[in-house]
Amino acid sequence: MKMRWKRVCLACLAAVLVSGLAGCGSKGPLDPKDPVPLTVWHYYNGSQQAAFDALLEEFNDTVGRERGIYVQSYSQGSVSDLEAAVRDAIRGEVGADEMPDIFSSYADTAYEVEQAGALADLSGYLTQEELEQYVDSYIEEGRIAADGTLRIFPTAKSTEIMMINRTGWEEFTSAAGLSSDITCLSTIEGMAQTAQAYYEWTDSLTPDVPGDGRALYGRDSMANYFIIGLKQLGVEIFHVENGTLTLNVPEEALYRLWESYYVPTVKGYFGAYGKFRSDDVKTGDILAYTGSTTSAMYFPDRVEREDGSWPIDYDLMAAAPVFEGGERVAVQQGAGMVVSRSDERHEYAAVEFLKWFTQAENNLRFGCVSGYLPVLKQANSKEKLDQVIADQELTVAPKTYDCLTMIFEQMEDMSFYTNRSFENGSAARKVLEYHLSDRAAEDRASVAEALARGESLEQACAPYVTRESFTSWYESFCAALNAAVNG
Repeated sequence: MKMRWKRVCLACLAAVLVSGLAGCGSKGPLDPKDPVPLTVWHYYNGSQQAAFDALLEEFNDTVGRERGIYVQSYSQGSVSDLEAAVRDAIRGEVGADEMPDIFSSYADTAYEVEQAGALADLSGYLTQEELEQYVDSYIEEGRIAADGTLRIFPTAKSTEIMMINRTGWEEFTSAAGLSSDITCLSTIEGMAQTAQAYYEWTDSLTPDVPGDGRALYGRDSMANYFIIGLKQLGVEIFHVENGTLTLNVPEEALYRLWESYYVPTVKGYFGAYGKFRSDDVKTGDILAYTGSTTSAMYFPDRVEREDGSWPIDYDLMAAAPVFEGGERVAVQQGAGMVVSRSDERHEYAAVEFLKWFTQAENNLRFGCVSGYLPVLKQANSKEKLDQVIADQELTVAPKTYDCLTMIFEQMEDMSFYTNRSFENGSAARKVLEYHLSDRAAEDRASVAEALARGESLEQACAPYVTRESFTSWYESFCAALNAAVNG
């Protein structure tokens, strides 16, 4: 009886050991004869989607086939479309698809899904050695759970750059007797001053039509202007500690931001007209803009206006303009991938795919097309990029190549920042995105009407550029922001 019991115990122990080894061995809980099907939702379109799908097909034909993983991807259209689809799936809305195994997500959306208990904890699927291969701040950004465990897998990141219509810039500086050195645009104050000179010069080209000067500059993300601009001035607008949010909106710092964006916009020195600022460069409405590294591929090769079309060259800077005297801080952005909470086989397989996708060679192949930065430390170098281009015989657009290599070369001189996630973070970010820019656009339209009536620019702008005007906006802004973060 004792011997029989001993054999039973040994058999149970062996079963436990085999099970444990299956979970932590090289193949994990996978079986090539019974592949794990995975679905990925993303917002890639055009060339980005084609590049992602090509990599996914390669994975399925090689590592996926060997390991027992088969991945299918579905573009949900835009970022907002993807977020809506995820929310509908979580709520079980009628007609909604089931939650995908993996989906692209920004931190704010991932935080919402995590609060619903729908995200897998990825920490147990990566060793400490593997985690240390990724850029530290990218991993920290993904630790959105209350206990600090990893919920967002970094797959492709970006920051902001400034791109310039070099042809138009040289025409302006030559005619105005100014230096063509673009370093005068490296500070926000320098940008505003130069934009005024550009407006006055373009206005002078049509002396019979006063007040028709053009804007020099625009930016794609106003939320980044607030978050990074304040950070440059030593203020963290969204300070999150132990899950608790503290709003920091010091009046004088906000006045500096208001004065450096709202005032130039109302006067016509800055502008925003199309969906993206690269569109505004194409129509000749602006010469320079701040946007994501991924926007480099959309910078136009020609200006196309009603009165003609002509080719243009480009120039770029590796960061948005910085406040004079401020710290050189740049935004860290870009969606990662999250894994839906399910079972060990699906979660393990999902992480194995994401590890493969973020290998230097694969991640850089995607970055060469998309303009995204790779996430492994070893991949963020011009040398590694050049090696991958040569080995894979890739054709890379010059604008994308110049953008990536410039960021690589200047990464050590910049401090990258993104705020920690918090409840209602998406709503708070929308206030930053639209509150000031909408007010500026409305007031600029009123100024344009006054100019059409024959008022001078100074007369037309006078009611809008006072300290009282700022105070009115500031109080409204703080009220809107508090309402957003409090739900």
